[in-house]
Amino acid sequence: MKNSLTSLSVVIFIALITGCSSNDWQIRATPTDLAIGAALDDKPDSATMNEVELHEFANAGMPKAVRPCCAFGNSQKVTVASVPVPFYRLSNTINLEDIGPHAYEAGTFSHQKATPNGRRGGENNGILYTQLGGFIDLAHVRDTADNAVALFYKIYSKLGQEARIDLPVEIGPRHIQLSAFDVSHLSVKQRQEVAANMAARLAYFMAEAHEVAQWHGYRTWVPWSEEVSAYSPEDLYSNMLGAKIATALLSNNLTMNRELYNQHMTSWLNASLAWLRPVSKAQTNALFDVIDGHWWDSREALPSKYMLLLRHYDLGDDQAPYLVDTDLIEQSTQREQLSGLLAMSEPAKPLSLPSVIHGVEIDKVAQQWLFVAGKYQASFSHIPEALWINGFTSESFKEIAEYDAQVDRMELDAHQRGAN
Repeated sequence: MKNSLTSLSVVIFIALITGCSSNDWQIRATPTDLAIGAALDDKPDSATMNEVELHEFANAGMPKAVRPCCAFGNSQKVTVASVPVPFYRLSNTINLEDIGPHAYEAGTFSHQKATPNGRRGGENNGILYTQLGGFIDLAHVRDTADNAVALFYKIYSKLGQEARIDLPVEIGPRHIQLSAFDVSHLSVKQRQEVAANMAARLAYFMAEAHEVAQWHGYRTWVPWSEEVSAYSPEDLYSNMLGAKIATALLSNNLTMNRELYNQHMTSWLNASLAWLRPVSKAQTNALFDVIDGHWWDSREALPSKYMLLLRHYDLGDDQAPYLVDTDLIEQSTQREQLSGLLAMSEPAKPLSLPSVIHGVEIDKVAQQWLFVAGKYQASFSHIPEALWINGFTSESFKEIAEYDAQVDRMELDAHQRGAN
């Protein structure tokens, strides 16, 4: 047994090291004639000076490493005895000031500077509760932002042309299909904004696809089921937050090399979380205690699927966060510790991603296609074949999630009856 555990540790160590790739890029910007003219004018127009063309995208590849997911809840029991589980971590609640610098495609390991002259440190991901955005999973925020940046450089260089972008396989092959469309009426800046919004939207849909994949049996590490994380209530809002931040960075040309992106992502992530009014780590833990038995069940051991009681099946480009009900706080033993939240109760901050930018209907010119491999097809047996058998796009995600929800409601009801 000892030798087996040692071998497993070596495998995990190799996975952690190889999970960090040398996926680097260095984008070059050259001014257009309009930008030069504005720069040399007696009264330079700052907007026109932003008319720069981007070049040299060869090294901007799609991230292959995925950050470890955080299980929803706190102090969960685990059924894998003392064997560590790679690519997955129990919920690490965290204070805002403890969040480390962003590292593109960090996977499980990172060691990055927050500022050019700063110290290196790990990302220190986890979950924190915000008064306007509910629970935020930092791994989901960062992964979607990374995907959006990678997609931007692939899309921008082919904007208006027919092209295919292959994506990492999950429950089967998947790719993004770009269609040809007229870009002649768009300025250079507008083309960048179209590509940025297109990339952010597609990166978010990649996150939705991952929720579907987890429900249908996809596992990052084969022995560990990820069904407990499928449609988790904080996931998609966190992913959309990452897409929104990435759009801002791309629109401001703050991603032109890996180091520049990492440092600006670090500052924008922290500022965005601060804007959403984060609570302390102790208060996040207290809130998890408040919703124990309502949103999650601490009596269940990971990776039990029904440790999670509340799931979010309402997929789409408009997302609102789940805020802990003040009545639950009032009735809990944590009322005194959370009294400040009761006094400062504010409405949730919804997020959305535009489907049309500068007259371009994104979903008509860029679609993510997923195909179900044979080993996963049995998990789709409760869904009409016409919806998935020949592949499907993000247009079908919500309907598929609704069929999954029906199964979950029946299984959870049976599970709870059995437990009682």
